Amino acid sequence: MKLQFILLTVFLGVILTVHLAMNGKVGTALNNARVGNALFWCIGAVTAVAIGLSGWKQGALQPLGTVSPVMFTAGAMGACLVFGIAWLVPRVGAGNLMLALLAGQIISGMVLSHFGWLGSPIDKISGIKIVGALVMFGGVILTTK
Repeated sequence: MKLQFILLTVFLGVILTVHLAMNGKVGTALNNARVGNALFWCIGAVTAVAIGLSGWKQGALQPLGTVSPVMFTAGAMGACLVFGIAWLVPRVGAGNLMLALLAGQIISGMVLSHFGWLGSPIDKISGIKIVGALVMFGGVILTTK
């Protein structure tokens, strides 16, 4: 894997952690995580449209009919994910939350890659990858205790 992609991914992990902690802080300040989350999604929607329009090309939506309607549930999944995280941050802390999320991402990422689901390049689960995941899970447990 190219170093610049790894560094970008680490940077995005930092952004994700800060974003989710900010969302939780707004929800706590409002004493309503749902309203705080809704505000974040409205701002995010405007930003997503602006970014999307910056790369707009004629016929950009034409292949939309080939996409399974199930794939569009990702938007709802994202909203529920961010809401759940915003609700959890003040209860378990940003560090513990991100470590637990990481554990879930390791499992799901390995499974998606193993089977090549959702367009992921196939990367079979091996014994060494299982050991690596277990070491990471051990780190999660040690860090959250």
